[in-house]
This record gives sequence, C-alpha cells and structure tokens, in this order.
Amino acid sequence: MQQSHRSRRVRTAAAVLAAAALALTAGCESGDGRSKASPSTSKKPSPSPSPAWNRSPKSIAAVGDSITRGFDACTVLADCPEVSWATGSDAQVDSLAVRLLGAAAPANSWNYAKTGARMADLPAQMDRAAAQHPGLVTVMAGANDACRDDVAAMTPVTAFRAEFRTALKNLRAVSPKSQVYVSSVPDLKRLWSTGRGSPLGKQIWKLGICQSMLADADDLGAAASARRGEVYARVVAYNEVLRDVCAADRACRYDGGAVFDYDFNGTQLSPWDWFHPSKDGQTHLAEIAYRKVTAER
Repeated sequence: MQQSHRSRRVRTAAAVLAAAALALTAGCESGDGRSKASPSTSKKPSPSPSPAWNRSPKSIAAVGDSITRGFDACTVLADCPEVSWATGSDAQVDSLAVRLLGAAAPANSWNYAKTGARMADLPAQMDRAAAQHPGLVTVMAGANDACRDDVAAMTPVTAFRAEFRTALKNLRAVSPKSQVYVSSVPDLKRLWSTGRGSPLGKQIWKLGICQSMLADADDLGAAASARRGEVYARVVAYNEVLRDVCAADRACRYDGGAVFDYDFNGTQLSPWDWFHPSKDGQTHLAEIAYRKVTAER
C-alpha cells in the first residue's frame, strides 16, 4: 500500500515536471511556432549621439529679414547692417560675430538677410550661406510672414514649415557640419502696444509697415482687437514651427522663445518707426544670441 502511494506520487511529480517543461517551451515560442528573439537580439540599435555643440564657432553667416539688416536703426527707412545684432561691426552693439570672433569678425562673417524677406526667401539665402561653410548660421525670419497688408495674406503655417525645412535641407546638403541658431519671431502685438505711444511712429506706420498688426493703431474696437489677435496667434504658431523643425536637426538651437518674450521698451525701438529695434535693441538681441549660443545646453 505504501509502495503504491509512492508510485502514484512519483508519477504525479513526473507529470507536473513535464507540464512545466512544456509550458516553458511554449512560452519561448511565438504563436506560429517560431522561437521568439531574445531581448538582446530584438533591441534596436542606439541612435547616433548628437555632435557636441561648438560654443566658439570660427565663422558666422546670417540669414533673415530687416531686423538682421539693422533696418531703421540708423536712419529712416534704410538698412544699417553695421549695427546688425548678428554680424554688425558697431562697437556699441557688440554683435554676435564680434563677441565670438573678435578681430576676425569682418573676414569671417556674412550677412545674407534682406529687408522684406519672408520664410519663402530663406532657402535661397541659406544656399548663399552654405557656400561659405560657416561654423554657425543665424536665422531670424517670420515677422514678414505675419506682417502683411491684411490677415488673409499671412503665410499659412504649413507653408511656413515646409519652407523652413527646405532651408535647413539646403544647408545640410552643402555644409552638413554648420551649426544653426534660430531666433524666435518677436511679439508683434507687444511692439504695437509699445510703439503706438509715439505720434511720429504711428505716422510712419501709415506708410505701410505691418498693416495686419499696425493699421488703425488707436482702434481698440472688437474688430481691430480680433485682427491683432489673429496676428499674435500666427506668430505663436510660427515659433512652434521654428522650435519643432530645429529640434529635429542635430546641430540646431532654438532660442526657447527668448526674443518673442523680450519686452522692448521705447529706447530699444527705432526712433523713426517705433517698431524695428534701435541700436540699443540690436544690442539686446546680440546679448540674447550670445547667451544661447555659448550655453552648455
């Protein structure tokens, strides 16, 4: 009787072990009977690390619009590239190029920005910049895409994105190692709010400067407020595009909205149009750029 019980216990234990072995085998197979890959063989390869950011580039090319050309900073309705925040030579401004390159700045910096340029113009500007194989390219563009005769003429966000991507693609095709610093688009609504305190500025605005935002500067009615709100929202959307497209490029830094957030006061706006940065305003743009470019991250 005891031997019979032992025999049954042995048979039961053997059956349990066999079942466990079968379950273990099944657990290592896929539903079609093929062995599953082990975690080590199914693991995706690690992406290539981003290149280290060079905080001391040896050359700079600037692309963009009137702000980078120093428009209205020296004389009325005229460019003044010597006070450009990016590549200017004016000692008071102490441009990004001067801060980074010192005495070598004049021979190793190029300004391809153009007053009135929109994002659609950036790919061609970037082609010219890429030909120099610069250590750093600065980008400040987008204000003119929002500054149109009316809100209906503002550049669609989808087109803005495609044009910026094309510009970076053009750079990478010719100068893949160039770093890119991207400035946010300034807050045009804040500029309107500050500048409308100047009678002279408002007269200049009537000549056609950024009518989508600046037309009827003293009109605070519902329609005018809604129009300005649309321009503000479009600038916010443009900055989101700049941030996201730049983030997808391994050698690009966006300013984090620093220029958009900057509260330009009266002395930092042009004494003629009270909209574009003055020399003092250009100095502050250079400070922001230098801080962002030379940050560890």
